[in-house]
Amino acid sequence: MRIEVRGKNIELTDALREYVEKRLSKLERFIDDLKEAQVTLSVEGDTHRVEVTIPLNGVILRGEEKTDDMYSSVDLVVDKLEKQIDKYKTRIYRRYREVGLKKGVTGEAPPVKEEEKGEAAKVVRTKRFALKPMDVEEAIMQMNLLGHSFFVFFNVESAEVNVLYRRRDGNYGLIEPEFE
Repeated sequence: MRIEVRGKNIELTDALREYVEKRLSKLERFIDDLKEAQVTLSVEGDTHRVEVTIPLNGVILRGEEKTDDMYSSVDLVVDKLEKQIDKYKTRIYRRYREVGLKKGVTGEAPPVKEEEKGEAAKVVRTKRFALKPMDVEEAIMQMNLLGHSFFVFFNVESAEVNVLYRRRDGNYGLIEPEFE
């Protein structure tokens, strides 16, 4: 597995880089086709943050942890990724063991901030992403893997773009377009 380690407000020492690579390579024993991982280490004041993103045949594993020690943050984020893999591996492979993992999609709407002065809200960021066909169950799994509260995907059953969202009661809602 190729591990790309980046630092933000931190000097990446060889020891820290090797520690990250050693801990993340541990994930290869759970899933055979791990090809790459992107790791961002950052320091903000006394907080040491580690963000890891691992694309896996269209499914994205993502973990983020913050502590007051970079090595602890690395350990916690690897533990979090192991739990994600364990939680979804059985479901994924049971469902797709014949064809492998289907490709997933990541998506989030651009964040909108309303000025405190009462001015009208404006779009401050636009994000583009490729829509990959999937069914509702796979979209729920992908949304949970990403830790998002909503997910945009191309529904193979209806052949339309749908929005899946988590309701306050813990269930899910599905928005399907209706054209007039």
